[in-house]
Amino acid sequence: MKTLRTMSIVLIILLAIPMAAQVQQERIDLDAIYRIKDEGFNRSQIMDTMSWLCDVYGARLTNSPNIKAAADWVRKKLTEYELVNVKLEPWTNPFGRGWSNEKTMAQVTAPTSFPVIAYPKAWTPGTGGTVSGDVTIAIVNTPADLEKYKGKLRGKYVMTAAPLAIAARFEPQGHRYAEPELDQLSMQTVGGGRGGGGQRGGGPQGGIPASDRLKFYTDEGVVATLEPGRGDDGTVFVQGGAGLSTGPMGVRDPKSPPVVPQIVLAAEHYNRIYRTLERNQPVKFEANVQNKFYDDDLTSFNIVGEIPGTDKADEIVMIGAHFDSWHTGTGATDNAAGSAVMMEAMRILKATGLKMRRTVRIGLWTGEEQGLIGSREYVSAHFADRADMKLKPEHSKFAGYFNVDNGTGAIRGVYLQGNEAVAPIFQRWMEPFKNIGMDTLTIRNTGGTDHQSFDAVGLPGFQFIQDEIEYNSRTHHSNMDVFDRIQAADMMKNAVIVASFVYNAATRDPILPRKPLPKPQPQGQRGGGN
Repeated sequence: MKTLRTMSIVLIILLAIPMAAQVQQERIDLDAIYRIKDEGFNRSQIMDTMSWLCDVYGARLTNSPNIKAAADWVRKKLTEYELVNVKLEPWTNPFGRGWSNEKTMAQVTAPTSFPVIAYPKAWTPGTGGTVSGDVTIAIVNTPADLEKYKGKLRGKYVMTAAPLAIAARFEPQGHRYAEPELDQLSMQTVGGGRGGGGQRGGGPQGGIPASDRLKFYTDEGVVATLEPGRGDDGTVFVQGGAGLSTGPMGVRDPKSPPVVPQIVLAAEHYNRIYRTLERNQPVKFEANVQNKFYDDDLTSFNIVGEIPGTDKADEIVMIGAHFDSWHTGTGATDNAAGSAVMMEAMRILKATGLKMRRTVRIGLWTGEEQGLIGSREYVSAHFADRADMKLKPEHSKFAGYFNVDNGTGAIRGVYLQGNEAVAPIFQRWMEPFKNIGMDTLTIRNTGGTDHQSFDAVGLPGFQFIQDEIEYNSRTHHSNMDVFDRIQAADMMKNAVIVASFVYNAATRDPILPRKPLPKPQPQGQRGGGN
């Protein structure tokens, strides 16, 4: 009896009947795939690349010294692989100031002493040295709260949220897709009615905007705000801080008004401090947070390089991943993993000596975590600006884009992003990889990463389906996003699959089929990064 997934694939193929003649001619060079597998499985360099990016260069916050040093290493490495036109291509528009955390020390000193797991939010100021002070709870949600705490917070560390409930774990945090889950994922969803939107920026009814709350803490002269990080077992999820600037760069604007330091604590430590205060026991806190801003160059860059094609060299196949990360871990699963996969795919293609008709280009993007900015800057510069959809000459020469940005997990298939016509082509391309677990296509869209920048201007852009492993439970945007969470066998599989898809896209006669061109989109709408 057919599985749901088999039936859904049949449905996709039936919907793509106009492509039938082309699909019958869709040939796979199995000798080339063998050579790609041999190189990728037997002489892999991917974990060495991972260690350089994660262990040596560490976190890669956009416009930080770390990301610039790591990018220079990648540029040299791609040149070693004999790629051409390798460069750091600057954006047209500014990103904003760089930032780095140079030191963080946090300690409760009374009523008993213990060290605290704590991290500052990105683009927030430090404490200006070691500062000791009392801790107080001041959760501000309403104008009445402003009056309640006014004049009472100067020189104190302020807890700004209630404790987090921490439940016992009875299920494993790591996860691979089971067959029924892949069956369900392959089915097209049918939307219902329009959902209601949530209220933005105001907090509870009768509340105050978050910016007013931050300004209040700053004006009151608190030492720093303290808040619990999502996570448990010492894992802390930390991203960017809040600012008072209303411009497009927000807290990254060098002219942004000064704000209070913002520190995120491990939930277990935050909860202990909170409970102690609830028992009317004074708590003293000591912290030394040293953060540094970099205002010398407000423009960021993307890393690009190419393998030239033969008879269709003016046509481009692209692969990419975002190179930037948050600052508390080393950006291993998010997204040194994707960057290393793409670098390894390019190395494999060069090492095998396979000839490809189209030029293959790698793009490693910065600013993804702040809203896919790097890839959108690149797409606007080369192909089309989604605001007006005026197509540039390169748009018609673009064959396809493949992206990896869902952690270390093995590739299990492809999100088709609504592109019915490409389904039977990818179905054929997946055949040599069914024996390593890749056999799922879903017509669904997936968001939050850089293929959207290409899809937004009518270019065929695709994200791979990957096993989740510990992505959402342990590593994504956390201090535990480190090399040790990487699955080496999965990474090798992913590089081989990407290299093979690239080879197929670069050698087939026509470019990949496209969806109809989208309508222009208003300026300033930026999706979140992943």
